[in-house]
Amino acid sequence: MKRTRAITLTSALLALALTLSYMERFFPLQLVIPLPGVKIGLANIVSLAALYLLGAKYAFSILIVRCVLASFFSGSVTSLMFSLFGGMLAMGVMIAAMRVPVFSVYGVSILGAAAHNIGQIAAAMILMNSVYIGAYLMYLLAISLFTGFLTGLLSSGVIGALDKVESIKT
Repeated sequence: MKRTRAITLTSALLALALTLSYMERFFPLQLVIPLPGVKIGLANIVSLAALYLLGAKYAFSILIVRCVLASFFSGSVTSLMFSLFGGMLAMGVMIAAMRVPVFSVYGVSILGAAAHNIGQIAAAMILMNSVYIGAYLMYLLAISLFTGFLTGLLSSGVIGALDKVESIKT
């Protein structure tokens, strides 16, 4: 992919990630899963698609800019810490997992969701200066199987659609 196309796609994916991040606030997931802070991770669909379509460098760029801008828009510095801890760990795990041939996009996504939860619990333990928050992790890891699969499913569709568009243009 040419550099101009990669930058253009990166910009479009960043805008989509910010939109999905904002929209996710309106989904009352706590009605179905009564645990505080549980989200589907719609913006992670974009991160995963960017990783497969553009590579680690562009995916990390989208992730970092999305986390910073979303935190800026929400006015919450603590949300930046949670987003960056979870997002960076998830991206690192997904990069490593996609190099293992046995993992499909679904497996990579589930591992990324689990890593994201681990990163966020680590951030919470640091912010609240308490190790007891770690007990909440087992619930989040169980939920990450569902959210990771759903994110992988949706990412797979995005990757397939963008691959078709790219093959038509070349």
